[in-house]
Amino acid sequence: MPTAPAERRRTLARLLLLVLLTGGLLSACSLGGDDEPPAPGAVPEDVVDGLSRVLERRAGAVRRGDRAAFLRQLAPRPELREQQLTHFENLRQLPLADYRYTFDRADLVREDDAYWLTVSLHLQLDGYDAVPVVTRNRFRFSPARRAGAFRLDSLSDPAWEKRAGVRPEPWDTGPVVVRTGHGVLGIFDADSVAAAPALIDSVEDGIADVSASVPYGWSRSVVVYALSDDEFLRALPPPAGGALSDLDGLAFPVAAAPDDPTLAGTRFVLHPRMLDAAGAERDRLVRHEITHVAVGERDDRAPVWLSEGIAEYVSVQPMAPEERRLVTSAVGAAATGFRGLPRDEDFNGPGSSVNYAVSWWAVESLVRRFGPDAPFALLDAAAAGDAGTPRLLSQMFGTRPRELAADAARLILTTYS
Repeated sequence: MPTAPAERRRTLARLLLLVLLTGGLLSACSLGGDDEPPAPGAVPEDVVDGLSRVLERRAGAVRRGDRAAFLRQLAPRPELREQQLTHFENLRQLPLADYRYTFDRADLVREDDAYWLTVSLHLQLDGYDAVPVVTRNRFRFSPARRAGAFRLDSLSDPAWEKRAGVRPEPWDTGPVVVRTGHGVLGIFDADSVAAAPALIDSVEDGIADVSASVPYGWSRSVVVYALSDDEFLRALPPPAGGALSDLDGLAFPVAAAPDDPTLAGTRFVLHPRMLDAAGAERDRLVRHEITHVAVGERDDRAPVWLSEGIAEYVSVQPMAPEERRLVTSAVGAAATGFRGLPRDEDFNGPGSSVNYAVSWWAVESLVRRFGPDAPFALLDAAAAGDAGTPRLLSQMFGTRPRELAADAARLILTTYS
């Protein structure tokens, strides 16, 4: 299955909705409404200090796993506390290397005796994120009984979140169940966790298999989302020319911050229909997605056919040749003849199964003629950005896109007819 579209990382700053995590569980009790808040005025220093203390205590309670201290920072409203306690229990399951808040006092807005504040959460998954992921949300603070003290009474402003393109993580919106393996962080829920043992094993094996074929150093660690509904998947940008509902899995980049496209990591999500599909085909899909994780941002400038062709090629390497299935429509298209390599803009459209096939076998052609490092050499040359892929194919391998597609068709017919 695809990664986010080829253009996604070239302009990663425009795709930050992939990583705008909320700092707290979404709440239906936002007090901001749809109206714009009043303009900020001068804020007393003791107010800034009071809000800072609330955020520091909240973050410290999360890091220590101190439930009582976490709850003390919340207004005494049962619904809010219940939602936030769920969020706290979710966070306790995550391997947190960093969890802290920062803010700019210029973002502070008074509303009667309360204050709205845009906060930045710095959250880093230990062993999985290269850098902390900075995300933003709006919190509302109301006065506590003690003079100069505050408590959080809303951790959500739906109107602001919509304008900002905030997309919450599963651990922000409801109960999750976290399961881990060697180099694997799995995000499940109560209805999907039964699939965890087999899936974690598959990802562990996939990490080893992919590492044997991909000639890059990488973290050998993977975050996988395997939830019982497709809400999280549907919130991601669709692939070029395709629909998210058609995907069995999707790898996506996680940026360091809304204003910093540095890659913190690449994660992948499985469609719920794959939870009960344990076996060789799901293992192949897992290896495909892990290949995207291992390649990371190295395919930023590559055409989709090369990125997806490499992922398909790597995914089948542990399989016996006779087990490497190909859709019948691809064999028929090969018999008719491919007109060229797939275009980025409609790669995942109605003919996606054929596009994946020609991409895989174009990479297979390069490997058979020039060795297993050939497609990765092409990927690296594309990343350098000195020339387009057609020119690189000519310079490096003495071939053209149409000729490579024709050889892919020949190999398909030889193998599957």
